[in-house]
Amino acid sequence: MATRYEADTARRTELPVPPRIAKPILLIEDDATLNRLIISQLSRAGYNLKGVLRAQDAKRAIEEEEPALILLDIRLPDRDGLDFLQELQHICPVIVLTAHGAIHQAVRALKLGAHDYLTKPIRPEELELAITRALDHAQLKRSGDFLKDRLQSLVATTMVGTSKVFDEVRRQIALFGPTDATVLILGESGAGKELVARSIHESSARAKDAYVAVDCSTLHENLFESELFGHERGAFTGADRRKLGLVEVAEGGTVFLDEIGELSLGLQAKLLRVLELGTYRRVGGVTDLKANVRFIAATNRDLVAMGAQNRFRTDLYYRLSRFVMNVPALRDRGDDAVQLARHFVRTRNFHRGVDKVLDDSAVAAIRTYQWPGNVRELRNVVERAVLLSGEESAITAADLGLGIKAEPPAPDEGIRFTFKHLPTMDELQAQYIEMLLERRHFSRAKIAEALGISERSVYRILQTLKTRG
Repeated sequence: MATRYEADTARRTELPVPPRIAKPILLIEDDATLNRLIISQLSRAGYNLKGVLRAQDAKRAIEEEEPALILLDIRLPDRDGLDFLQELQHICPVIVLTAHGAIHQAVRALKLGAHDYLTKPIRPEELELAITRALDHAQLKRSGDFLKDRLQSLVATTMVGTSKVFDEVRRQIALFGPTDATVLILGESGAGKELVARSIHESSARAKDAYVAVDCSTLHENLFESELFGHERGAFTGADRRKLGLVEVAEGGTVFLDEIGELSLGLQAKLLRVLELGTYRRVGGVTDLKANVRFIAATNRDLVAMGAQNRFRTDLYYRLSRFVMNVPALRDRGDDAVQLARHFVRTRNFHRGVDKVLDDSAVAAIRTYQWPGNVRELRNVVERAVLLSGEESAITAADLGLGIKAEPPAPDEGIRFTFKHLPTMDELQAQYIEMLLERRHFSRAKIAEALGISERSVYRILQTLKTRG
């Protein structure tokens, strides 16, 4: 005689395609017949399922491979289900399965941390929808601050430039993006390697999932491993709870490893293991986890030369360099520098009511300058120029401060000054105020008005200048 579950399965309607997950779903159900039926139905729906009959078997299964979701029968032969739930809910989302007459237990289960509950007999459509909701919720929770607004992502990946060498970059992004292969991006510091990495992510099937950038040059070795792979509670002093690593946070998406040439040999070995086997372990963990992410790496170093000096693993280089992209330096991109400068002026124009433009002298200066700091330097120069040009609509070559000399201004003319280096905002502000003070008719109030700050702020800056003096 067919069960209610079998009958519902036979007439089930079309449901959404299950989300892509690397980890299995663990079913803990002591009714062997129902266990087999649920596994069969969910497997046909495209889910990866593992079924056990007891809590003891569930523990072993979790040690072998951490699940993405647990379906837990609230009554088990060797363990109280609610007690077991308190352990399991720290691992992954748990959906409780309960008999119709035990609703009060299901409510208690929700208070103890269960994501949802279903009453037996279980309808297939209801079960699949509950699983989809739980996995979607887990993905959002994992991503947290790393999930960006879609519009912000598209703005961030604006590719400005029409030079032939940059058109080749676009062509390669379109070629490599749809694949799931690792990409190694080479180029000088500030050339736009992360912009290219994000564009590859946005053109891939993983675009709807998280993009997580990791700066390999700024983290201590022990901290880096914990950041990338996460750690278990008690793994080291101060580890009072489990922490998810960035690989786990980015599940389904992309991990961008910037400045990968700065990784130590020890961390290179751990990263190689992830790339070769697709698995990793949290610090202090004993369970292998699947890395359902795409890796993109970037560096301004010569990894081949570093390999010859035993400073970079050649086997890791071969794993990373299946597809290699070279991002050209700004000085090799022709008139792209002018296009980029105009783009930065439009996006960083923070003077209300003033539409900033680059005048002819500024355009000429941008074309002739070599831009050793590439796009990053150009962006910083434009930001300062927007500030220094004040309420004037035209940004001049002198505002850019690229080494163009100017005659000292007459008392009532605009201010022009240059540095022998790229100044900080504090240095610019200090010199600006000092020059205003040399004009005797500039009071503290007038300086505050010119800078767009309060008189109290001007007073504090003057006190700092006196201290430096």
